[in-house]
Amino acid sequence: MDALALLLNRRSASRLSAPAPQGEALENIIRAGMRAPDHGMLQPWRFIIIEGDARSRFGEVLLAAALDADQDESVQEKSVQAPLRAPMIITVVAHCTEHHKVPQWEQIASASCAVQAMQMAAVAQGFGGIWRSGFWTENPIVRDAFGCREQDAIVGFLYLGTPLVQPAKVKAEDTSPFVSYF
Repeated sequence: MDALALLLNRRSASRLSAPAPQGEALENIIRAGMRAPDHGMLQPWRFIIIEGDARSRFGEVLLAAALDADQDESVQEKSVQAPLRAPMIITVVAHCTEHHKVPQWEQIASASCAVQAMQMAAVAQGFGGIWRSGFWTENPIVRDAFGCREQDAIVGFLYLGTPLVQPAKVKAEDTSPFVSYF
């Protein structure tokens, strides 16, 4: 797939099924994430892969977080079901280090760039994905489950699999409201 076409036509795929990327395809996805901009070469990211039965265990963690946050019954139900929406989820944690030249926000931005690169690598190989977040990323129960330290941040959950439907074509947007020249 042409790299520019891939970027200009980026769409999330929320309806995913098996198979998920495995072997070389998964390795390519991880390597793409590790090519994110990385000031100071700190490699401020950790990738935790959730698949198989681990998805149900992840749902239990999300449910505990929803109960802890006093979320309503619909959110509690969603918590249990959410991890089953795709055959694989990669949790991306910004593993931040105190550094005199690279502030925490920049390390979080780097980990966020990793998620984008990983999603694009998945699509380039015929898979689909969607980057999800929500209140769970900051919940202490979820953070504990992924071994987050105080200075770390969960930047998102990348759901991956085979798209059940092809994403609609992207309409070219007028860029002028978003651009100015200095």
